[in-house]
Amino acid sequence: MALHLSLSLSLIFRICALLLLINVSFSKTLKRDVKALNEIKRLVGWRVVYSWVGDDPCGDKHLPPWSGVTCSKVDNYRVVVKLEVYSMSIVGNLPTAVTRLLDLTVLDLHNNKLTGPIPPEIGRLKRLKTLNLRWNKLQHALPPEIGGLKSLTYLYLSFNNFKGEIPKELSNLHELQDLHFQENHFTGRIPAELGSLQKLRHLDVGSNNLVGSISDLLSIEGCFPALRNLFLNNNYFTGGIPNKLANLTNLEMLYLSYNKMTGAIPSALANIPGLTYLHLDHNLFSGSIPEAFYKHPNLKDMYIEGNAFKTDVKAIGAHKVLKLSNIDILV
Repeated sequence: MALHLSLSLSLIFRICALLLLINVSFSKTLKRDVKALNEIKRLVGWRVVYSWVGDDPCGDKHLPPWSGVTCSKVDNYRVVVKLEVYSMSIVGNLPTAVTRLLDLTVLDLHNNKLTGPIPPEIGRLKRLKTLNLRWNKLQHALPPEIGGLKSLTYLYLSFNNFKGEIPKELSNLHELQDLHFQENHFTGRIPAELGSLQKLRHLDVGSNNLVGSISDLLSIEGCFPALRNLFLNNNYFTGGIPNKLANLTNLEMLYLSYNKMTGAIPSALANIPGLTYLHLDHNLFSGSIPEAFYKHPNLKDMYIEGNAFKTDVKAIGAHKVLKLSNIDILV
């Protein structure tokens, strides 16, 4: 009797598992997402269209999901959670239809030829964790609505043609860890409010038209507690290096090259335990480099060329400047 009951339960379990599998396999894709992806399909050109076969981006019984589209089951429907279509020479404006994919966690369209602005409707994507639009030709100012992406962890907008000021609304992105804005045309000051981001590890605003000073950036008490990499190079920053920069005890890389900064290098900076790369070149710094920098256990690279330091000041590490696509690379 017990054996018969055991076999019956096993059969019931298998039937339930099979029904669940059938239910997942034949779940419909949410009409909202199907409509949005088909609208994008009409806009992005042949390079994507040839691999986007069928009407359902999540695939059906006979066709696989569209290339670069990842779906997930929610209740009785499938929704698009990732759109990763990069290095496909997609031209034209960033399709507004993308902002109707409300379950997106990853939007990666990097290394295409997208132009125009980021639409303010981007703020709809409340579940977005990664936004990667680098290496395009996007323009105009960033919409403040980008500060509504409360789940955003990684923001890559480098190598575009963005202009205007960096929105202070980015300080609402409390999950943000990496922010890449290098090689654009941003102006004005970096909002000091960004210092309130407790998880921010990487801040790169190099090669823009930004002004202000490090003191301005560090005006919030206890700012940037997790910051490891700070790239301010190739801008128009002025003033000196304040002692309070040493409060960023997790800092490993500090790039200040090609600005208009002045004054002496504070010895307090050598107290940052993990400091590994310090680029001070091509500014207006003067005086001597404190001996503590030369005894620092982790400092591998200190670049000092193009300043008004005393003649006995020496760099740390071996340096050679190469030119590649108008970008200075130190090796």
